[in-house]
Amino acid sequence: MKSRSFFLGLGAMVVALLLVAVVGCSWVAAQSPLTLLQGGKLSSPAAAMFVPKQSPGMVSLLVKPDRLEAFRLAVAAPGERRRARAELETIKQTLLAGQGVDYDADIKPWLGDEITVAVTSADIDRDTGNGLQPGYLLAATTEDPQRAREFLQLFWQKRAIAGTNLVFEQYSGVNLIYGGTDPGAKPPDSAKKRAVKPAESPSPTLSALPSTLTSAVVGDRFVLFANSPKVLRDAINNVQAPDLSLSSSRAYRQALERLPDRQIGVTFVNLPQLGRWLGNPELTGTPTPDGADRQLFDSLVVGLELARQGILAETALLAAPGQTLAATQPALTQPVGALQFLPAAAPVAASGQNLRQLWAELTSGLANYGVLSALLNQPIATLERQWGVTFADDLVNWVDREFALGVLPQPNGNPELVFVAEKTATTAPALEHLDAIAQQHGLSVGPVAIGSQNALTWAKLSTTNKRSKNAPTLLQADVEGVRTTVNQYEVLTTSVAAMEQVLAVAPQPSKKSAQKSAQKSAQKSLLQSPAFKQAIAPIASQNDGYLYIDWQRVKQPLEQRIPALKLAELAGKPFFDHLRSLTISSYGSEANVRRGAVFVQLKDT
Repeated sequence: MKSRSFFLGLGAMVVALLLVAVVGCSWVAAQSPLTLLQGGKLSSPAAAMFVPKQSPGMVSLLVKPDRLEAFRLAVAAPGERRRARAELETIKQTLLAGQGVDYDADIKPWLGDEITVAVTSADIDRDTGNGLQPGYLLAATTEDPQRAREFLQLFWQKRAIAGTNLVFEQYSGVNLIYGGTDPGAKPPDSAKKRAVKPAESPSPTLSALPSTLTSAVVGDRFVLFANSPKVLRDAINNVQAPDLSLSSSRAYRQALERLPDRQIGVTFVNLPQLGRWLGNPELTGTPTPDGADRQLFDSLVVGLELARQGILAETALLAAPGQTLAATQPALTQPVGALQFLPAAAPVAASGQNLRQLWAELTSGLANYGVLSALLNQPIATLERQWGVTFADDLVNWVDREFALGVLPQPNGNPELVFVAEKTATTAPALEHLDAIAQQHGLSVGPVAIGSQNALTWAKLSTTNKRSKNAPTLLQADVEGVRTTVNQYEVLTTSVAAMEQVLAVAPQPSKKSAQKSAQKSAQKSLLQSPAFKQAIAPIASQNDGYLYIDWQRVKQPLEQRIPALKLAELAGKPFFDHLRSLTISSYGSEANVRRGAVFVQLKDT
């Protein structure tokens, strides 16, 4: 009996230890920063109730910054964690510079799970005659309202000691505090003010004054900051009259419903209002005689998710009022075979199916967005000049199956283009038409052998100068284009060197020699590249193809062509220092919402 009791006791102890271990592991897993891969606690920003429907843009972080910091350190390589801590500390200091606020001591103790920053309007008083001053709003949730109030009290005490005139205003049951006099519109008669120090002179027009920092605590949940008392009054009005707020927008709610629940942040952009804020008429739409805008899309909602190697942005483009998007399903369930012909060295690649349909959608969707349209058309115009073709008519209309378009770097610094299309019944006539265009532009169309592969070249023939009277006349060929057929694909390149790179990785229809096999083993296609596989891994398998950009390889050429890019990199240095690649994909359309995704791959070093 004693032995039996001993073993029963031992068994009970083991079971208890197992239960403790299971509970302990569950708790550790729940507290692990890697749980952010499943998203934050919130599925949508609650502070959207303060933001007006016509806001140019809003960005919300739906997790505590401390959890993001812990996640960053958890996924960083051991040797990079010290550098990661230093970068995070720099970001904190930069964001709070000049405010006399320490994040860890002053904000961290009360901060909740949401921080929302919004541009509430392009002009606070809507009077263009006195200049434009946008309205800015910051809303943060609080887990400890008492400590939040203590923080604000100390915050304003420091400014009063420094000589700032403080104004306390009661508006619709909410206490507003701001420094100096109110440069905005005159508040309602119900508003009561008590100035600690009276203003010595009347305030000038809004555009002539700097921003007036204003704060408020709403209930026991939100701490608000704005650059004008009027911005906070409007925010409070939006809550009391829900039809005014972004959270009441049906289109906004529908877009959120189509995004996954794993987001740690949400971004909203009203494209016409963003254009007004930035002073960019190309984003505000082109008015038609009936007063409507011709823009296809009105706004964009983005859900941000964390991945082990970067950030996945799930996007929803909302159709503009009066516009209709045809319901479409993703065309692909895996990467197209045409990617087998792009070498792994290609820093830019676009692939998918039915280029004819995709091009029609792109050109119509971007027609009234001048900047985006120019970015799309600039490389196309280069190709049209070189080949003497019209991209839409001569290279797109016959491509209704798989395609891939890539850029290949060359030792001379001039990149070459590769175009791959799956053959159809219309392919042969289309290629013969391209040959005829080349001949019309004075190019010679003739065969050439590239290794064991037969191809056709479009070349400009010229004679070289004789070195002596009896020397033979030599022909010089400047190749403008090369095309060949491999299996069921047609391949076109802008040079022989580019075609050699393509054939080195392309699948061969017949048995290869030992030398060819050895060459192939040392070179990979983009489809076989580990970097490309990582770049498309977070994208849903059902999609319409990929636009892949290896940032590290295109960074320098882009900086040379777009000087403003260097300024953007300086402003977002911590981000650009770690940016490895961008991958963009579309998931089709439904209910006037076009869905897609952008994966931002980051590097540790």
